[in-house]
Parts: sequence; structure tokens; C-alpha cells
Amino acid sequence: MNDFDTWITIALLTVATVLTRGFSFFLFGDAIKLPPKVQHALRYAPAAALAAIVAPDLVLSGGAISLSWFNPKLMAGIGAALFFMTTRHLLGTIMVGMALLTVLRLSH
Repeated sequence: MNDFDTWITIALLTVATVLTRGFSFFLFGDAIKLPPKVQHALRYAPAAALAAIVAPDLVLSGGAISLSWFNPKLMAGIGAALFFMTTRHLLGTIMVGMALLTVLRLSH
């Protein structure tokens, strides 16, 4: 696949995404009503998607699952989670997590 084919593929996928996601709300409008239980369940979709992206990165090390104290990503994630549970400060959680990851990587 050359560069031109790659850019054509990206452009066509962008058009397909815009058409299917963007215009579906304009076409159907209020004609489709989701049941309250489905609406309630969809509230958890962003958190579930984020967890599905972050969790494997925390526990995988070199392609294998590493649940040891020597996994710096996992320990930094646990430290950041504990910080967030005690303070509920999002920016502080990011800073603490990155600081812990840096310290743990440098000391390893």
C-alpha cells in the first residue's frame, strides 16, 4: 500500500464515520426513543471504554501479564487511584501518577 492509498483510505473512513454517526441524529431526530434502562446503562459507556484502554497498559509488561510490585505502571496506577479516592482532584491525580511513574522507572 503506497502513501496515496493510505490517504484515500483515511479520507473514506472519515466520510463513513461522519455519515453514520453525525447524520443519523439529523435523520432520525426524536423519532427514536431509547428506554430509560438503556439510557442509564449508556452513562457508564465512557468509563468502561476508558478502563478497557487503561487497564491492559497497566498490567501488561513485555506482552505478558505482570501483577508484581516491580511493575512501575501498575504501582503508579494504584498510587494515582488511591490519591484520587482520597482527594477527588483530577489534575492532582494525573500529576501524582506521572510523578510516581517517573520515580519508579528511574529507580528500577
